[in-house]
Order: sequence, then structure tokens, then C-alpha cells
Amino acid sequence: MLQIKVYSDYVCPYCFLGEVVLERALKGLEDKVQVEWMPFELRPYPTPTLKPEEDYLQTTWANSVYPMAKQLNVPIVLPKVSPQPYTHLAFEGYQFAKEQGLGEAYTHRLFTAFFQEEQDIGDIAVLVKLAKEIGLDEAAYRQALETRKYKAVHAQELKQAYETRITAVPTFIIADKQVRGLLREEDLRRFIKLELE
Repeated sequence: MLQIKVYSDYVCPYCFLGEVVLERALKGLEDKVQVEWMPFELRPYPTPTLKPEEDYLQTTWANSVYPMAKQLNVPIVLPKVSPQPYTHLAFEGYQFAKEQGLGEAYTHRLFTAFFQEEQDIGDIAVLVKLAKEIGLDEAAYRQALETRKYKAVHAQELKQAYETRITAVPTFIIADKQVRGLLREEDLRRFIKLELE
């Protein structure tokens, strides 16, 4: 099995688009590849998070995100949640989902909740509802978040990201090669096939 690790943040639109590109690049290769999503917080608490109404996000989305999403034919919106949510709780919930074998489904659901439905993924009630939608036990999930059961595991994975010198998301680690940023589907597929050979 070829291991692919994807470092991402749930509030990064390029990571959501990267998920789509990866899924397309893996068509027909799913049984040869194991994908693991890895946490990387772009703005860890207490760093202030961005506000969608401010120039930076407005400009970035107009000039880069929207054209890219259009090219990929992926519906996406700049969520009105302001300021943008911190993602540490969502990532702690990911650790719970991963233990239940639902890490990929959880990641996908958080991306679509934020970038297509404008849900506040920093809110525990929203996270619990999303967890339930993908089949997780909502009471156990809520308890894991409220008691911060996975705080240390999440901190350890972030530490690993810094040690691996992850500085931007998405970053794909395919076998032992690091590929930064959003690639075209055919380029990503070529990388993956080379490693499989």
C-alpha cells in the first residue's frame, strides 16, 4: 500500500479543492493507496483568525479561489462566518473519527459544511451534528470534545507537522516525497503512479 499523508486545515479553501483533486487523481487506484489526513492549523489560538469581509480574503477568493474552483467545477463559497473559526476542536474530533475508521468521511464533511454550507465548524454543537451525519456516536463524540480527550494527540500531530517542516497547506507526502500546494489532477496522478511503480 502506498501511503499518502495530506496536511491540511479545514478553513483552507485550497485544501478542500486539494481533496477533490486527490480523489480524482486516485480513480482506479483506491485499493493501492492509503490516504491519511494530517492536521495543520494555519492560525492556532490565540493568533487572530481572518475575517471574510476584509480585503485579504475578498481579494484572494476573487483572484484565485473562485477561478480555480470554477476550473475544477467545484461549488464553493467564501463562508460568512466571521471571524473564521479556530480548528483545534474540529481536529480533536478528527482524531475520534479516525479511531472509528471515519477520518476521510469526517474530513470531507467538514470541508463541505464550511465551504458549501457556511456552517461554523468552530462550534461544538455544529461539530456534533456533522459527526452524527457521518455515523459517529454523537454522545461519545461530544464528550471527547468537551473533555478535550484528544488535545494531546492533536498537539503531538501538530508538532510532527512542524518537525516535518510543513509550512503551507495542502502539502501531500507521497511515500517520502513532499509535494506542496494544489497540483493539477494529472500531475498528482503521475506522482502517485511513479511511487506505485
